[in-house]
Amino acid sequence: MITNDEIAAQFSLLAKLMDIHGENAFKAKSYAAAAFSVDKLPTQLAEMDRNSIFSIKGIGESAGKRILEILDTGQLATLNEMVQKTPPGILEMLSIKGIGPKKIATIWKELEIETLGELLYACNENRLTLYKGFGEKTQQNIKEAIEFYMGSMGRYLYQQVEEFQMELEKLLSVSLPYQFILTGEFRRQLEIIDSIDWVTNAKAETLSSFLQDIGFSVVKQNNHSINFRNEKNIRLQFWLADEQTLPTVLFKTSCSELFFKEWSKINGWDDTKNYAEEKSIFEQAACPFIPACMREDSEIINLAKENKIKPTITESDIKGIIHSHSTWSDGGNTIQQMAEAAIKEGLEYLVISDHSKSAFYANGLSIERVLQQHQEIEKLNQQLAPFKIFKSIESDILNDGGLDYPNEILTQFDLVIASVHSNLKMNEEKANARVIKAIENKYTNILGHPTGRLLLSRAGYPIDHERIIDACAANGVVIELNAHPRRLDLDWRWIRRALQKNVLISINPDAHTIDGFKDCKYGVLVAQKAGLTPLQNLSSFTLLQLETFILNQKQKH
Repeated sequence: MITNDEIAAQFSLLAKLMDIHGENAFKAKSYAAAAFSVDKLPTQLAEMDRNSIFSIKGIGESAGKRILEILDTGQLATLNEMVQKTPPGILEMLSIKGIGPKKIATIWKELEIETLGELLYACNENRLTLYKGFGEKTQQNIKEAIEFYMGSMGRYLYQQVEEFQMELEKLLSVSLPYQFILTGEFRRQLEIIDSIDWVTNAKAETLSSFLQDIGFSVVKQNNHSINFRNEKNIRLQFWLADEQTLPTVLFKTSCSELFFKEWSKINGWDDTKNYAEEKSIFEQAACPFIPACMREDSEIINLAKENKIKPTITESDIKGIIHSHSTWSDGGNTIQQMAEAAIKEGLEYLVISDHSKSAFYANGLSIERVLQQHQEIEKLNQQLAPFKIFKSIESDILNDGGLDYPNEILTQFDLVIASVHSNLKMNEEKANARVIKAIENKYTNILGHPTGRLLLSRAGYPIDHERIIDACAANGVVIELNAHPRRLDLDWRWIRRALQKNVLISINPDAHTIDGFKDCKYGVLVAQKAGLTPLQNLSSFTLLQLETFILNQKQKH
């Protein structure tokens, strides 16, 4: 039997979708009123005389016919049609507290956002406040509601669970007299975390008792491991070992399946053998130690045995901030505030790359405002020397692959970061042609976030990575590793290929506030997985080296 709740839900959704699509406002209100009336009825409509349905207060002729349609078919054809022409992400937004149909319409039609992940990213970039009806408080409430909703899915960005992992590990260590050594996805520095793992010599009963006391429940348990989950769907996995087996278990759980399979094939593996410590496993195989973050594929084993693994980049190797936004576009701090914060961090330079004129959704800079901004930067450089602010722009790559300003303006920037921000629904052929044309533009210095992906929410447009990397190599264009934890684009899996082609990478935070500088860390973590060294990273260049790089790039003009 079709219940009143189901009927009311269909009417309510229809009313909301009509508002979102800008359909007849009177009809939308009548369906919303019908939903309210149906929801309050003491009797199930399916059990009532059909003629009497039309006499119910709040149910008109049109709504009455729709009710009969639902009772007969279980569906509402008008609603199905409306759902069909609504992107799934827009429907999902209706589940988020604080976003009603009118706001969703603005988000979709004016900001051109179609997924929750894109909306969350827009909140982080302070974009919602540029639109009527969205103040700072509203933006913050929406951000928190989306984070809560997405967290319930059980997959998290590394950055989202990092603090939780550290706090829980500290609590475990001070509360229980056992060892807890981080392993699994977190130790391997993966960008997406499905569970936080530790190897421990604690007893399963002790762990269960302690973790249940702090809000976790047991999901699965066997002789080798025990899994837990809390109300936020954060999953923990403890690999059980004793003093003798702990190094072996740590090694096995710190490798991808592919890496461990290949390691076993090349070096042999005896599951009954124990080692004094993890590095002894490498010593016995006559192989230099491979950091856990690099234990992903078989190629790294051969590189290690040939002594071809070089010390990878660290956070301290970042000498300046490349790719940052200010209040001139959609940033939250002034250029001066950003520069002073960078100086405080001991950095040598700041590259201001506000949005270009086509990025209307981000208050992109007209030509007049570009020139005004350059005047401000010149004054600040006089005040803040020897620290230097570079004039840059994040130029939209237009549909035809062109950049967003005429050449006489592009030549005035120190660095041009070319990025795709609009019309992301391209096939691979279109995406390749569009991006490669931008790479071949003599004014392009850096290719920004090459696929436009947003982790856990948007796959990005499809590109032929090899062709894009080859084009960058041929044109002397740097590829950005956008360090925002929701982007991490270029994906680390392709960085090694870029390095083989002698393409420079640039770990850039895409900072929209001073706090955004901290995101460099997440770019460094995934860059380490690819074996990136400081010499291969543009943002590790000193001020003098960057100035030389820019002079050399200008020779392309």
